[in-house]
Amino acid sequence: MSDAYRIPALSMIMLGVRKIDESLLFYQDKLGLIVKQRFEGFAFLDTGAVMLILSEALAKNAPNVAGAVEVIFNVDDVKAHHDSLLGRGVEFVQPPHNVNGPMWAANFRDPDGHLLTIFGPESKS
Repeated sequence: MSDAYRIPALSMIMLGVRKIDESLLFYQDKLGLIVKQRFEGFAFLDTGAVMLILSEALAKNAPNVAGAVEVIFNVDDVKAHHDSLLGRGVEFVQPPHNVNGPMWAANFRDPDGHLLTIFGPESKS
């Protein structure tokens, strides 16, 4: 094993979902993500650097769809994004709170129970 090896950058995260149409309503309408590609049982959403993939096939045989995973969206103003998402009908399991120094977070779940978080400074300076 070479000490010089480093695995390339993370490019995609795939989440298992039970009903892709219901999940797409959440990710598109509430979070404002754009579908880059879609075919039977799969949707590829543009989040910037990392593609988020929703997959019915991944959830099909899983006893628990959501697990010990947290998807974190980096934002420049947690309180403003929290307010915007509230206005879009997103229900938070934990409102904006300080996690470390100047960094804040607020947590919510998608229709399948996946934990999603907005993370960054409390507000723009």
